Amino acid sequence: MFQQRSALLRACLLASLPLTALAQAPVIVEAETGTLGSSLSIASLGDVTYITGLNGTTNPTADRVASYQVTFPSAGNYDLYVRVYIGPLGGNDDSFYIPNGFGSLTWTGLYNTSQGGHSAPGATVTVIGAAGQNVWKWIRLTNHPGTTGGIGPNAWVVPDGNLTQTFNWGSREDGLFFDKLAFGPAGTCYTVAQLNGAPGTATCPPPPPPPPAAYTYPGPPIATGQAKFLGSAWSPGNASINFANYFNKLSPENAGKWGSAEPQRDVFNWNDLDTAYALAKNNGWPFHFHVLVWGNQQPNWIDELPVEEQLAEIHEWFAAVAARYPDIDILEVANEPLHDPPCTRENGGGGYCDALGGTGPRDSATEWTWVLNSFRLARQYFPRAKLMLNDYSIENETPQTTRYINLIKMLKSERLIDIVGLQGHAFSQSEAPPMTTYRTNLDRIAALGFPIQVTELDVDGTDDAVQLAGMRKIFPVYWDHPGVTGVTLWGYKQNSHWRNAQGAWLVWSQAGSEGAQRPAMNYIIKYVQDVLPQVSLHQQFRLGGTANGDAVGTVLGTDTDAGDVLSGWQIYAGAGSTSTASLFSIDPVTGVLSVADATALAADPSTSFKIHVTVSDGYRRSAPQRVTIIR
Repeated sequence: MFQQRSALLRACLLASLPLTALAQAPVIVEAETGTLGSSLSIASLGDVTYITGLNGTTNPTADRVASYQVTFPSAGNYDLYVRVYIGPLGGNDDSFYIPNGFGSLTWTGLYNTSQGGHSAPGATVTVIGAAGQNVWKWIRLTNHPGTTGGIGPNAWVVPDGNLTQTFNWGSREDGLFFDKLAFGPAGTCYTVAQLNGAPGTATCPPPPPPPPAAYTYPGPPIATGQAKFLGSAWSPGNASINFANYFNKLSPENAGKWGSAEPQRDVFNWNDLDTAYALAKNNGWPFHFHVLVWGNQQPNWIDELPVEEQLAEIHEWFAAVAARYPDIDILEVANEPLHDPPCTRENGGGGYCDALGGTGPRDSATEWTWVLNSFRLARQYFPRAKLMLNDYSIENETPQTTRYINLIKMLKSERLIDIVGLQGHAFSQSEAPPMTTYRTNLDRIAALGFPIQVTELDVDGTDDAVQLAGMRKIFPVYWDHPGVTGVTLWGYKQNSHWRNAQGAWLVWSQAGSEGAQRPAMNYIIKYVQDVLPQVSLHQQFRLGGTANGDAVGTVLGTDTDAGDVLSGWQIYAGAGSTSTASLFSIDPVTGVLSVADATALAADPSTSFKIHVTVSDGYRRSAPQRVTIIR
């Protein structure tokens, strides 16, 4: 039935197209027309019929597989496109599996598509995009020459004499809705509208510029001599490109998660965690253990145990970590309690909240019992470690900041917490709160009296300029805040970064370019190491003309950083500034002071005026410095 429908659809489509367009027409397959595994279901959203499946963190079993017989108009190489809908959980609703070729059940995962894709009818569909979630969108999975971020084969090959091929798709998360897939001749580009069956356009976006030359960052670590550390997530993939040259703190990215360390009950795999621990200790860096308790990447076997056995295993887990790593500096006890608690008994969710005392209704006195008990156990097993709570989308959302503060206060009342962690991920930044929201909520958290650490910072941007703009926006907010004692990037290396498809990586890894730094990485280095400019001391000017616009004089400044240019001159209007500041203005480029309010100046009997001026070197801003103007 499916083959007949597919053939009829193709015949009607081809009949409607001019001869010059036939070779470029995409082959469209509706997701619900395949042979569906028993756990896959068909549903509709508006006028769209889709399929979805069950959550699963392992490669899909037969019940989670949809299979399609796709007949192509001619042999050749094809690109694969999919039309999907990402549900409200974003990163927990955006994953599925595709194979490594036709007829295969060897799976490749596509992850973190919650911020990508294309929905506008005229948009050219690429492997990137910004359609986000809660919208139907097309994504190209196949890279074109010069592009990265795709997934699966570089080409889906249809040989001569075998135009009908089997394509398999595997479900992973029930919040992802799969509408259709499309195969287009390799190298042909399509808009969203054209993937409904119109011919593809012959004009593709230009390829990105060639990658830069290879580079080795010489060290020492970026934050050497600073009051704050700059660290990174460590993994075997991130280990090879100058890790010790860049950073002076590390967090194991995955090796310390319970599901990685004890995938089989009582069978531990400490290899990567041992390497990370030794690297930190041998270099004198803080070692941040990530993570004891979480609602993700937990061992599947813990889900199946009764509560009493779960509690015994939690004690064994804590004891095993404490015995093997006695000098943990920062111990992340509970990760993402507001967003991903270990209460779900399936797919690596842990399911052991009840073993830790359970959780009551939201905002009740018992909501955080399982968290409190986790920290009580951590104090018992790790008496010398600094205990941390960690979560995402906190400081960018004022209500979440309030909830987080309430939990921290409960921990504080029993002296159970030492450090507050804030993840700082790109998907939190994408919600676009003003930076004043970040600063205000950082102030609120800092007022509790605990040091703040930004634990998992990344900034998306497949385009260098986009990533650089995002980094310039967010990094200073964290780095300059007096309550923040350090920032940890959540990876930095191309093809090893967990948000590789979103362009969050900072350092190239491909052959010939290994170690080359993207502009956002250059910015981080320069910002952390930047010496603040100074407005020169004891500057005094005498009024000449008193009409609006009359020049008073040129304010001078100094900067010891090579190559920096002073700019962004401002008259400081913050706390401690004088009421006379509004009488004058300053040119932001040249630093020339001028009369701004001649009427008020004439009415003021003062013989001298004191204002405060600041200047930027393109990275950081000087402290305000007094400038005197006399009549």
